[in-house]
Amino acid sequence: MNQPLDLAAKDVRYQLHPYTNARLHEQVGPLIIERGEGIHVYDDQGKQYIEAMAGLWSAALGFSNERLVQAAERQLRSLPFYHLFSHKAHRPSIELAEKLIELAPVPMSKVFFSNSGSEANDSVVKLVWYRSNALGQPQKKKIISRHNAYHGITVASGSLTGLPANQRGFDLPLPGFLHVGCPHHYRHGLPGESEEAFAERLAQELEARILAEGPETIAAFIGEPLMGAGGVIVPPRSYWQRVQQVLKRYDILLIADEVICGFGRTGQWFGCQSFDIQPDILVLSKQLSSSYQPIAAVLVNDRVFQPVADHSHSLGTLGHGFTASGHPVATAVALENLKVIEEDGLVEHAAAMGERLRAGLAAYRDHPLVGEVRGCGLIAAVELVGDKASKAPYQASGVLGRHLAGRAQEHGMISRAMGDALAFCPPLIIQEAEVDEMLRRFDRALADTTVWVEKSWK
Repeated sequence: MNQPLDLAAKDVRYQLHPYTNARLHEQVGPLIIERGEGIHVYDDQGKQYIEAMAGLWSAALGFSNERLVQAAERQLRSLPFYHLFSHKAHRPSIELAEKLIELAPVPMSKVFFSNSGSEANDSVVKLVWYRSNALGQPQKKKIISRHNAYHGITVASGSLTGLPANQRGFDLPLPGFLHVGCPHHYRHGLPGESEEAFAERLAQELEARILAEGPETIAAFIGEPLMGAGGVIVPPRSYWQRVQQVLKRYDILLIADEVICGFGRTGQWFGCQSFDIQPDILVLSKQLSSSYQPIAAVLVNDRVFQPVADHSHSLGTLGHGFTASGHPVATAVALENLKVIEEDGLVEHAAAMGERLRAGLAAYRDHPLVGEVRGCGLIAAVELVGDKASKAPYQASGVLGRHLAGRAQEHGMISRAMGDALAFCPPLIIQEAEVDEMLRRFDRALADTTVWVEKSWK
């Protein structure tokens, strides 16, 4: 008689996991998370973990906020679903759109809702193309992104992304999606080159690429204020100023992807404020609802909206949207989420907790395996190296990062290794004692990793 499968075995048999080696998963199986409370999650064996990544950079309010639960329940009981097609609307989407326009770091005109950051950036690509057609510039369609950027995984947003793992095997990027240098001074600065000179060189390279392609063919430039999944890359202070000067010179739209940076993560409401960016299009998701509901938003300024509106009139409709665009439950939860962030002063709190986290991590700068400690606000990374002088990896790129992340999980801290950089992006609600405990668990994991490396050297 066949024994019934346990939950882990059912997972291996029935699910194809995102961002997972499918064959390796058949061997190791899943870590099954049963519940969450505050900054912690618990597996099916009852083991507690500090969620040092806020899930996927996203659970700003942690994993047990009752106000968000109640907001979802209230909306489910009154209007569990309705759409926004063909002149329809509902209160939560209207009020959230109004709130986002009020919060926006620069003047914006309209909000378009989708269900994820990937869908949002896919929509941005279409809107940029639509606008170019509306302006009688059908050749102005190319979009410039950057190496190491992360903008999603749909066909279009995956083409914007600049990470090989998201493109290998998928025939991406599509034609018309260009990539320029990553603003990571530690990795890409020349010997003796200052951060200021590095930023100037990247701006010159951007301008050279625009001129080589033909300015009349370039529609937009997209960038995260601070790169997240590419390794928590904090650009030089003058980088965005110089990039924006180039874009204005050639009438190129600027798209700020705030999916990770938005709603307090950088110590201000938006990464655009932290780095003095003035975008034409703003992309939001993740902490918009603390990921209690799937939702994303695209904000466009009047420079973008007016040609799009005119074209929709001449064609008869804006032929783009999703069944769940502006879903009433998702927008209601997002509204409540923003109220909590405001009322509890979580943007300022995140800035203070970020200072404590980064000060704690700075103590490891002289560790033989640590190449760089970096961060801004309540987001940081520690990049490991096999050799500090040459910045070379241990054995191969990613080996140290994977080992450290595995040891951290054993010590009750879930993080994420991006190559050899271990990321820290805890919920905004984290308290001082919890920051200190997260650092202690990291210390144990790093100590284990050090012993592992030293044994191989002997």
